[in-house]
Amino acid sequence: MHKQDQALIFESSKPGRIGYSLPEMDIPEVNVNELIPQGYLREEPAELPEVSELDIIRHYTALSKRNHGLDSGFYPLGSCTMKYNPKINESVARLNGFAHLHPLQDESSVQGALELMYDLQEHLKEITGMDEVTLQPAAGAHGEWTGLMLIRAFHEANGDAARTKVIVPDSAHGTNPASASVAGFETITVKSNDRGLVDLADLKRVVGGDTAALMLTNPNTLGLFEENIVEMAEIVHGAGGKLYYDGANLNAVLSKARPGDMGFDVVHLNLHKTFTGPHGGGGPGSGPVGVKAELIPFLPKPVIAKNGEEYILDYNRPQSIGRVKPYYGNFGINVRAYAYIRSMGAIGLKSVTEYAVLNANYMMRRLSEHYDLPFDKHCKHEFVLSGRRQKKLGVRTLDIAKRLLDFGYHPPTIYFPLNVEECIMIEPTETESKETLDAFIEVMIKIAKEAEECPEIVQEAPYTTVVGRLDEALAARKPVLRYQK
Repeated sequence: MHKQDQALIFESSKPGRIGYSLPEMDIPEVNVNELIPQGYLREEPAELPEVSELDIIRHYTALSKRNHGLDSGFYPLGSCTMKYNPKINESVARLNGFAHLHPLQDESSVQGALELMYDLQEHLKEITGMDEVTLQPAAGAHGEWTGLMLIRAFHEANGDAARTKVIVPDSAHGTNPASASVAGFETITVKSNDRGLVDLADLKRVVGGDTAALMLTNPNTLGLFEENIVEMAEIVHGAGGKLYYDGANLNAVLSKARPGDMGFDVVHLNLHKTFTGPHGGGGPGSGPVGVKAELIPFLPKPVIAKNGEEYILDYNRPQSIGRVKPYYGNFGINVRAYAYIRSMGAIGLKSVTEYAVLNANYMMRRLSEHYDLPFDKHCKHEFVLSGRRQKKLGVRTLDIAKRLLDFGYHPPTIYFPLNVEECIMIEPTETESKETLDAFIEVMIKIAKEAEECPEIVQEAPYTTVVGRLDEALAARKPVLRYQK
């Protein structure tokens, strides 16, 4: 909080002022001392600010204006697909029949919700080319872990417990090796070649009888489509391993290519990315997992199934890895994804890919004159620049990101993926207009010129934000988490 916009709420406090009113109690008053053990009761009242209702409203409204969101500005985070959340999705998710359900209701009283989840599974099966889908995982990384646990259960059921290693390319999402470790596997890194794709020679070197799976992000975090996917599938399957598809970048291939047709055995999706659930700030998310037929017996239970005209929760799954989330997944995000898929239709989903790829390539080509382009080839939905040229002038990628704040833009992802020096990863998504892209491009060009002509302007940014340049190491190690007088 900062005084230039609004006095700190504690400093606005005046004794006796009240910002709320409560109705008279319509139940007998209870002695708190009889309900709560003495050791848990305060000896002194909590030190809370005393302010009027108008002051508290203005305070929180001022704070809300400091947040950057998709409804307020361009959000080009590479690898995160921060695109517009259609308001029709929000309206549908707030319908009483969806929003006011209780997860312990009898199946007969929630047939509409079960039908929606079953239909969503069917749509996702068609989109991915998989044979069955579970909606239980709560987010992308949770879906990764679930998929790996399914692969582990499959190998163990086949008496192949020696498969303890998961191969992860250096161009994969950062959660992949973490998920593999949490699932009990050892992670083996496979290198990228000079074209930014998986090095097949290195893959052949690391694959073997101890390979449980290859986790592949496709398109990868460089925004490049893995051209040799069929040969990669042959290499891994030939060694007895499984192919895992990180589907976080699915908006780059919707209706154009399906993981199931490429040879993948397991796929996770990020409904909050590709299918427009509100995304950011730690959630909410939804990370459904699709599998090929031989892994269906191991899916988390209960499985949403159809018995005649009735929708049921099937718990009779003796080989299941068990429940991976309380109840049946993040239902509200599933509703939003379903509304999006049904409103877009097959033609609309195809156009998602076409515009995502068009926008990314347009921006990449215009900016390549002013920033280094590590991989000079067509990208998919996102692309990677390098700030090496600016670094030679004393301006780091971090400085460029800070300077963007002065122009009202949320910066793109920086310093990831790790195999590009001074990395700048930009994803415009398919929902932004050409005018928005052009405006952002012009600001990026302006910053590049500032780095050449007056680098200290960029080095000392930002200037217009509530909080200026932080000591990031100190902020990470010793964060200030509460107000102190």
